[in-house]
Amino acid sequence: MQDFWFYLNLGVGHVLDINAYDHILFLAALALPFTFKSWKSVVLLATVFTVTHCLSLALSTYGVVEMDVELIEFLIPVTIALTAIFNLVFVNRPSATKSLWLHTLATAFFGLIHGFGFSNYFKMLMAEIDNKVVPLLGFASGIEVSQVVIVLSVLTISYFVISGTKLSQKWFVVIFSSLILLLTIPMLVRTFPV
Repeated sequence: MQDFWFYLNLGVGHVLDINAYDHILFLAALALPFTFKSWKSVVLLATVFTVTHCLSLALSTYGVVEMDVELIEFLIPVTIALTAIFNLVFVNRPSATKSLWLHTLATAFFGLIHGFGFSNYFKMLMAEIDNKVVPLLGFASGIEVSQVVIVLSVLTISYFVISGTKLSQKWFVVIFSSLILLLTIPMLVRTFPV
């Protein structure tokens, strides 16, 4: 059980690490089009992301799939940029839930990419461990807890900004998706495979 808690804390730290803010940016972009009325939909997306993130981590940990680290490091900011662009393209839709199936497919695919981004470090941690299931479950639980915290924080911030400024939901999504896109550009430049 001690291993479970260690890896749960590792999962929480992985997502909430301010120095590796790619997870936070991705989740913020993912949650922006939603409101508290549709909180279940965005939590579902976060869970899909967790499941596919941990699937790619497991596939890598067990040596089933190996990915080029440089390519994955570049694809992670690509997923953030694409999510922000998706928000900008679909901002005129009356409800984010109408494109939920597309969000879900994209989120699942992006979760796989993000999972491979952490796999080398995780494999080093697991090198001497025979039973990898408990650490994977602990890590997945930590990711899920922290992602739900981020998503609910974005929904809360959205509510207070929109209520306090009388900004429309549409303009809130446009402004903050554009900001996320701008923050992602340096990551894209830095990780571009040469």
